[in-house]
Amino acid sequence: MAGVPHILVVEDQPNTAEMLTSYFKTQGYEVTSVGWGKDALAFVEKTVPDLVVLDIRLPDIDGYEVCRQLRTHRRTTQVPIIFLTEKRERSDKLQGLKLGAVDYITKPFDIQELRLRVRNVLRRSNLEQMSHFVTGLPGPSLSDERLRDLLGTSDWALLSVGLYGLDKFADVYGFVARDDVMRAVALMLNHVANESQDPNAFVGHLDDSNFFVIIAPDKAQHVQQALTVRLEEAMAFFYPRSDWEAGQKDPNANLPRLEVAMGVFSPSKKPFSNLAALKRASLKVQQTT
Repeated sequence: MAGVPHILVVEDQPNTAEMLTSYFKTQGYEVTSVGWGKDALAFVEKTVPDLVVLDIRLPDIDGYEVCRQLRTHRRTTQVPIIFLTEKRERSDKLQGLKLGAVDYITKPFDIQELRLRVRNVLRRSNLEQMSHFVTGLPGPSLSDERLRDLLGTSDWALLSVGLYGLDKFADVYGFVARDDVMRAVALMLNHVANESQDPNAFVGHLDDSNFFVIIAPDKAQHVQQALTVRLEEAMAFFYPRSDWEAGQKDPNANLPRLEVAMGVFSPSKKPFSNLAALKRASLKVQQTT
């Protein structure tokens, strides 16, 4: 979670929606309000909020179904959800919690209590994001913090590594297989960084499918070569054996192709002045192996 936390309020009662929107904006949050379940699902396709406050009784699909779909989509599987509803039965609460909601608040509610619950949920979510939920590597906030440490300095090198074709790979073999690939690459990155014996080496994420290793300049090329060898050896194990063998025999076989792009760079005479410029340079240096 970076910058101002973004809350999505899914509430079909205009007065309640307006009150929640106005209140949380005055508390310093960014707030978007929608009144229909399908509108909520359409919104998260473009923007992933930091928290969803979700009513159960909606005009189209109910909040349970909205929650279920949020939990099955990769982009929103980790977004915390608070149910805010008139349904008071214990069975209703248990159903909501079983679907993965982090809290269940019944109407009428105390706005101060809701504020504290929202604050606590966002704090827990922020701590959880310190590690990437698939690879276990430092997450976006820690990775960005380490990259910011490089600004204005020049005694470093960065190995940038990108995985391409993951979405098509997941379409064929599923998201579990996709995540296995990401974890394997993360493990290899950690191994080559540790073997470099650079005590200040750092492995992190540029984004979901792009990694980086900060390394001493005199060790960067060796780390890149070691990683290239390991990835070439491991590629066959990412696929079912029969598919991999078929692809080796027939270059035209319809095999979802995974590609790895990487490159090393060090700062020029003029150090980077901001994080965005450093990240752009990190992605630009990648070349397919």
